[in-house]
Amino acid sequence: MTLYRDTGVVLRVHKLGEADRIITLLTRRHGKVRAVAKGVRRTTSRFGARLEPFGHVDAQFYTGRTLDVITQVETVDAFALPLVGDYQRYTAASAIAETADRLTAEEGEPALRLYLLVTGALRALAGGERDASLVLDAFLLRAMAFAGWAPAITECARCGLPGPHNAFSVTAGGSLCGSCRAPGAVHPAPEVLVLLEALLHGDWDVAEASLAGARRDASGLVAAHLQWHLERQLRSLPLVERRQVTSANDSGKNDTGRIREETRAAQGT
Repeated sequence: MTLYRDTGVVLRVHKLGEADRIITLLTRRHGKVRAVAKGVRRTTSRFGARLEPFGHVDAQFYTGRTLDVITQVETVDAFALPLVGDYQRYTAASAIAETADRLTAEEGEPALRLYLLVTGALRALAGGERDASLVLDAFLLRAMAFAGWAPAITECARCGLPGPHNAFSVTAGGSLCGSCRAPGAVHPAPEVLVLLEALLHGDWDVAEASLAGARRDASGLVAAHLQWHLERQLRSLPLVERRQVTSANDSGKNDTGRIREETRAAQGT
């Protein structure tokens, strides 16, 4: 039999038979791998607790006829421990894992950049030093860039005219100038686009100084853009708890209603 070893993050698990599970991992060198973990549902399992969602593990596999089989597991990072006790961080991590699973349709295709994005986002959530909503939106924007779906933020999505521009259309690919503005485009406040740009490029000083309205509208645009390109709704995303910061300067002038309508249209609801 052929043995190989890799480091990966557990994205999801499924029951198989009476005692086994199918484990889906995003690995450093082999991309997405689906493998059988035999006997892990028994109380006597040696490594069942290590193969839970969000676990960062070093595993050994042998190649099977249909699915590979996990034979050894060692914990690299126990991300799940600080996440399962906090609803906001847990739901954000679930959305990250589901997005990574959707973006890696082909098994065995290397996806190192996405693997690093997932581990970085889970590490930030587990650390608890940054707002979970900002971490999630930053991951989603960067994951879309990995997939080739990054929204245009500082230039027009159609003609490339440098911005910023005051119109945004999910179906058109992002910001639009006055000449290219499409029917149904929303008009987010300038600070929303500033926040999106900061999250995409990791400018956390700017992101963490953003106001509640900007965070709310940015989250709506990010979710709508992602699900439009995926052509399906993420089951975990509507469950994410958005604890917004409050400020006396947050005037609520953003085009919140229109952005929510665009989000629902992208989700097909």
